[in-house]
Amino acid sequence: MRKIIALALALALLFCALPFSIHAETATETARIPEPTLSPDADPYDPEHPELLEEEQLYAASAILLSQDRGEVIFEKDADAIRYPASTTKILTVLLGLMFVEDLNQIVTVSDTAMMIPDDSSTMYLHVGEEIPFIDVLYGTMLLSGNDGANVIAETVSGSIDRFVALMNETAAAFGCTSTHFANAHGYHDDNHYTTARDIAIIAREAMKNDMFREIAGTVTYQISRTNKQRARTITTKSEYMLTGSDEKPNKYYYEYATGIKTGHHSMSGYCFVGSATKDNVSLISVVMFTGYRARWADTIKLMDYGFSQYMSVTPVELYNMNPITIETSGYSTSDTDRGRVQLICQATENTARGVRIEATKNEIERLAANLTDVTLIEYSRDFVAPIQAGEVMGSLTWFTENGMPVVYQLTASRNVDRRENAPKTLAEIRQETWDDPNPFPPFNFEMGLILLVPIVGLALLILILRIVRKRRRSGSLRTPKPVNRYLK
Repeated sequence: MRKIIALALALALLFCALPFSIHAETATETARIPEPTLSPDADPYDPEHPELLEEEQLYAASAILLSQDRGEVIFEKDADAIRYPASTTKILTVLLGLMFVEDLNQIVTVSDTAMMIPDDSSTMYLHVGEEIPFIDVLYGTMLLSGNDGANVIAETVSGSIDRFVALMNETAAAFGCTSTHFANAHGYHDDNHYTTARDIAIIAREAMKNDMFREIAGTVTYQISRTNKQRARTITTKSEYMLTGSDEKPNKYYYEYATGIKTGHHSMSGYCFVGSATKDNVSLISVVMFTGYRARWADTIKLMDYGFSQYMSVTPVELYNMNPITIETSGYSTSDTDRGRVQLICQATENTARGVRIEATKNEIERLAANLTDVTLIEYSRDFVAPIQAGEVMGSLTWFTENGMPVVYQLTASRNVDRRENAPKTLAEIRQETWDDPNPFPPFNFEMGLILLVPIVGLALLILILRIVRKRRRSGSLRTPKPVNRYLK
């Protein structure tokens, strides 16, 4: 009986101590990663006016926002300061796995060296000797931020982690990263493992060009196949930015336009997040470094909302519609209330290249629209003389893409314009009427008779005049001369 009581007391003490142990661990982690605060001089952030975002309204020590399509920087805050990237490193690791491994469904075996990771690493819970599809390792590395998975990718691609790290540095340099050096495949802190917000954004932009990477980065849940060591299991992303929460407990940091990408944190790097989002055909990439656990989501949302308030994507037709062309016609009907003015409609044709878009800041788009005739080639295929039919092709507009490819659109009349009632026929109309008349001879009417009669009458008059003149000359030559007085001297 005493043994049972003693055992019960021991269990009670154990369960009482457990919460304090967990709390102490959390407190220790919080103490290692101080939560950043905003400057007391910063103006309050107004979510109703995201276009007014200022650097001081971000918790992150470094941040950058750029367009995914053009790589144009839209916002930045100390983006070139050297920072530790933590697990955002895995963006490049997974990308290289996709670039250099052809068969993503091949089975790979987890080695002893792949499992040589720090004890406090985040993992995807692999085991030495586990045989697992490579694609599952890619998903696990991204969604669970598995350091073990990153090492498996490294060894699968390069045969060893050291050779893979060399490949990482070569690739980063090729992408244009000038302040980056990697020391491992997973991002666990190393003084020689560093980057900048700008460089990480460059890497993320390159990664998001890969279709499979975009699919992985945008995945919220994924099922890992059964292996020789584990049963099938479902994993969920660590990015609260992509999680809706529940009806009872909605997630206020969920962003409806989110498309990825990767979290990261360590005592030396603070909390980091590389985000992506797409809205109204505009795709953005953001990076926040050395920020807080919740602040990384808040900072990212502020950046994205700012970007969508400043940046836009339009087709050449939409650009044209911001400043459409109106032509002045001649010979229009006196009853035309618009005095012959016709707005031209820009339309794509079957041969027009699809998917052509123009991404730029709103100010730049407005400038392009205001100077439409300077930034496009406009050619007219007919004169502006009435009559004009609605839908009639009046000319073309050619937009040249960034690589110089011409994209041609039709310019058509938006309405009918009748000809002036007493306007003389044009030469083209006369020709057309002639060709349309089945009678090979011109129709005989008063006008035609007058046309034919005038030369005949003129000829007759000319003949008559000539005859009269001739007759007078002849009668003069036959007249008897008058006698002339002659005197002899």
